[in-house]
Amino acid sequence: MELLQWRIIPALMLLASLAVYLYVKEPPEVSRDDCSLLPRYRYWIKSKRIVTPGGIISGAVEVKGKFITSVVTENDWRGTSKGEQVIDYGEAVVMPGLVDVHAHLDDPGRADWEGFPSGTKAAAAGGITTLIDMPLNSFPSTTSTESLELKMKAAEKNIYVDVGFWGGLVPENAFNSSALEALLEAGVLGLKSFMCPSGINDFPMTNANHIKEGLSVLAKYRRPLLVHAEIQLDSESHLDLNTEDARSYSTYLKTRPPEWEEAAIRELLTVTKDTRIGGSAEGAHLHIVHLSDASSSLDLIKEAKVNGDSVSVETCPHYLAFTSEEIQDGDTRFKCAPPIRDASNREKLWEALMDGHIDMLSSDHSPTVPELKLQGDGNFLRAWGGISGLQFVLPVTWSYGKKYGVTLEQLALWWSERPAKIAGQKLKGAIASGNFADIVVWDPSAEFDLTDEYPVYIKHPSISAYMGKRLAGKVFATFVGGNLVYKEGKHAPAACGVQILARR
Repeated sequence: MELLQWRIIPALMLLASLAVYLYVKEPPEVSRDDCSLLPRYRYWIKSKRIVTPGGIISGAVEVKGKFITSVVTENDWRGTSKGEQVIDYGEAVVMPGLVDVHAHLDDPGRADWEGFPSGTKAAAAGGITTLIDMPLNSFPSTTSTESLELKMKAAEKNIYVDVGFWGGLVPENAFNSSALEALLEAGVLGLKSFMCPSGINDFPMTNANHIKEGLSVLAKYRRPLLVHAEIQLDSESHLDLNTEDARSYSTYLKTRPPEWEEAAIRELLTVTKDTRIGGSAEGAHLHIVHLSDASSSLDLIKEAKVNGDSVSVETCPHYLAFTSEEIQDGDTRFKCAPPIRDASNREKLWEALMDGHIDMLSSDHSPTVPELKLQGDGNFLRAWGGISGLQFVLPVTWSYGKKYGVTLEQLALWWSERPAKIAGQKLKGAIASGNFADIVVWDPSAEFDLTDEYPVYIKHPSISAYMGKRLAGKVFATFVGGNLVYKEGKHAPAACGVQILARR
């Protein structure tokens, strides 16, 4: 295990170096009574299980305003001054709030798919305190300073958690360094590109040449490039899109084989060598999103890390929870790209995550309107692809990870510490003095059924693949910047999350 950990240290050092000076675009002044269900400026959070960078402690966390001002063990805690409030959560877990670096909130332009209000309410109810919104599925896509301004305007006074933004790397701007620099100067935390058709007309796919140019610009800013790593091969040429077989998930699975991921990653690694120390793009970092293939694709990534490429990789809860064998004919809730693969592949993904070869987790929350999911006719080939489950990622990871021995410290590493680093969030991702008071309180033993009676805040619960599941790990409370924004089914009256923008 130690050897495996040492192999990823160079990548983590680079992730840490990606941290940039950040400022937040505060919403218009709102009273603390509206922003928080706990209108106190200073208070203490107590628990017998507080997850800190140094391990799990029994003790207390002091919050003053937006920040954590001290973290003390039970033995060192001297109580409170007169008038200070203590919230004692007993045996509940107090953990750093989740940082989800991969979510599509579809605002502006397609807020009927999700939108900032419903998406960030769902995030808060799931213990996510920071979201980084993807540049596509909104309209227009965030590929220019003008479209970034539209997104920021849509988010104003509409976000219950903190939200940052990725910009888009597309053929139109890839060879225009001044356009990319303007987008980065405007505050996007990094860039995102697709190596296959994205399904969105104003977000066309890129190739290795575009990515090479993007990395060279990102090197100056020490920010990452996130890549959807699939290259479209000819696997669909023999399929009749009108066949009744389109209701079978196995048919869809054949259209996006593991070779698509492998081909893309193999091509990516022809340019990621430039990110090595002394390389022409030193300072840039490439992050492969939602890895599904745990065989050849993962082997290539592991080799690149050993060679010193600045590369990291994430996977998603739906790849860790579900298998292709269990997906019923016509149940298009499970369609996503890359696809959910077989049980053997799922086991390998868990093994790679536990061993440190997969660096972190994200939701890839990709909702749409129910009619585009085609749940009536169940055509996997024509239905919109994307898993909707932002609110449930913490209990899903815990519920399906218990059999593999997942620890609370690992959850904090995968969902908080490492995502915060890749997004340049130096003051997030850990319960530590001086950090923002972004905290989730949850009970790993509390089980619940995701039925129609359960309070779900995503806009279209019916399209979520998680509905109907029994999960463990119920979120009790979520604090964002010291504000108690969610407590047992109730949100703060006002949306007081802040927009996070990068500055050099």
